[in-house]
Amino acid sequence: MTDTTIPLTPKGIIPDPIQAGRARGWRIVDAAAFDADRTLEADVVIVGSGAGGGVTAEILALAGLKVLIVEEGALRSSSDFKMREADAYPALYQESAARQTLDKGVKILQGRTVGGSTTVNWTSSFRTPEATLNHWRERFGLRDYDGAALAPWFAMMEARLHVGDWQAPPNENNDLLKRGLDKLGIASGFIRRNVKGCWNLGYCGMGCPTNAKQSMLVTTIPSALDHGAILVTRARAERFVLRGERADELLCSALTQDGVAASGRVLRLRAKHFVVAGGAINSPALLLRSGAPDPNGLLGKRTFLHPTLISAGLFPQRVNAWAGAPQTVYSDHFLGTQPIDGALGYKLEAPPLHPVLLATTLNGFGAGHAELMRQFPHMQGMLALLRDGFHEQSAGGAVQLKDGAGVLDYPLNDFLWDGARRALLTMAEIQFAAGATAVQPAHETARRYTSWQEAKREIAALPQRLHMTRVASAHVMGGCTMADDEARGVTAPDGRYRGLSNLSVHDGSLFPTSIGANPQLSIYGITARLASNLATSLTGKPAPKVVANA
Repeated sequence: MTDTTIPLTPKGIIPDPIQAGRARGWRIVDAAAFDADRTLEADVVIVGSGAGGGVTAEILALAGLKVLIVEEGALRSSSDFKMREADAYPALYQESAARQTLDKGVKILQGRTVGGSTTVNWTSSFRTPEATLNHWRERFGLRDYDGAALAPWFAMMEARLHVGDWQAPPNENNDLLKRGLDKLGIASGFIRRNVKGCWNLGYCGMGCPTNAKQSMLVTTIPSALDHGAILVTRARAERFVLRGERADELLCSALTQDGVAASGRVLRLRAKHFVVAGGAINSPALLLRSGAPDPNGLLGKRTFLHPTLISAGLFPQRVNAWAGAPQTVYSDHFLGTQPIDGALGYKLEAPPLHPVLLATTLNGFGAGHAELMRQFPHMQGMLALLRDGFHEQSAGGAVQLKDGAGVLDYPLNDFLWDGARRALLTMAEIQFAAGATAVQPAHETARRYTSWQEAKREIAALPQRLHMTRVASAHVMGGCTMADDEARGVTAPDGRYRGLSNLSVHDGSLFPTSIGANPQLSIYGITARLASNLATSLTGKPAPKVVANA
C-alpha cells in the first residue's frame, strides 16, 4: 500500500490531507457545479463514505477495481473545522443535527459529510460484545459471526485506524463518572479511541481541527483516492433502476451549493456492482424508494437506536465538560445484571457538553433554564444507552418514506420506559456518590434534586412518556437485517441483498439488533470482512490487507 502519511509540522498540526490530496491529483467531482446532466461508470459504486463505505472503498480500490464513491454531503476538512457549533451542525450533520423520529420523540445525530458519522463521532471504539454475537448466531443464524472469526478483522482495522488505549488521564467530566462508580463499588473501564497525535481538545463532534481523529476522512477515503477512486460529493442517491434481479444504474440528484435543495441536474451512475452504505435510515430508504425485492416485508424493519437518557449533575468545582477527550470512561455493569433478552440493560458513558447541544437538550425555559446554563462550567453529563432489540417487546422501529425521504418510526413503549426510569435513577445515584450538590434529569417535569434520597423518591414517580422524558441517540442500526434465511433478513450473511445479484449492503443497517456498545468498530471490522470477500468475488484474486500509515 502506498504510504500517504503526511508528517507533523513543527507545531504538531498535520497539514490538511484534503488539500494535499487535491494537489496530488485526486479525482473529486462536486455535483453542485453541474451545468448539465452527467453519466459516470465504474466497476463498483459505493453509496456513502462513512464507516462502511470508507472501509469498502479502500479495500476495493487496493484490489485494483475502479471505485466511485457518492456522498450526499460536502467535502470538508480540518481547514473548515473551527470548533464552533454554529458552523459544524449545519455543515456536517443530517438535517443540521435536528433529525428526529417520526413522532419527534427521539433526537438522532448522524453525520452528513465525507467520512459520514466517523468525521463527527467521539472516537469511542468497542469490539462487538460476545453476548450480542451469540444472540445473532442463535436467533438469526449468523454462524460465522463469533468473536474468534471476527477477531482478525477487528485487529486489522484497529491497527489501520490507530485504535488504542487513551494515555492521558480522564477529564473531570469522565473522572466524576469513574469516582461515582468506584464509590458505589460498580466496575468501570477505559474506552479505547481511534486517534493519532490527539491534542485532547474535546471538540471531536465538530470535526477534528488537527486531523488526529482517524476517521474515514483522513484514512480510507484518501487511500482509495490515491489508488484511483472517484469521489462525487453533494449528490443525493434517489433510486436504483432495477432490471430483473440486477441494479442497472443509480439515479442521483445533484444538489445546490447549500447541499440541501436539488439543482435539477441528474447524475446516472452505472457499475457492475453496487454497495449501499448510507447508514441506517438512509440505506433502507434508498432501497424502499427503488422498489427493492422484499417478499417478507422486512426492509426498513428492526431499526434500533440505543435510546439514550441524559442526567446533569452540578458540582462545587468546575467540570469544564467541553474540554478534553470526550469519552474515556464507561461501565457495562448494568448490561450484565439481567439476561440479554430480559429487561433492558444499559451502558453508562459521559458525553462532552457544548452550549448549543446542551441548551437544546436540557428541559426548562426562561429564567430557570438561563440559571441552569449559568452553571454550565460546573455541570457534569452522564448518558445511559439502552440496549434495544433483544426482547420481543423491543422490536425496534421501522424506516418509512415521507415525501420520499427516509424517516424512522420508533415507538417508545412501557418496556422501554421501564429501562429509562431505572437508568435515570442509576445516573442520579452515581452523580451524588461522586459529590454532586444537585442532579437534574433531562425530563420535562423533573426538578433539581439536592440529595439522593429526594432524587430516588422523585425520579421513581416521574411520568415516563413521549415528549416528557428527553431521549436522544447517535447510534442507528438495523433496517437491512442480515440473517441466514429470507424469512428473517433481507440481506445474506455475506452482505448481499436478497433478490439483487449485484447489490450489497455494507453498514450498520445490517445488524439484527443494536450492538450494546458504540458501533463504529463493529462496522469497521464486519465490513472489512465483507469487502474483502467481495473483492475476491469480483477480481478472482486474494483480497489486499490494509495497513496503517506510519
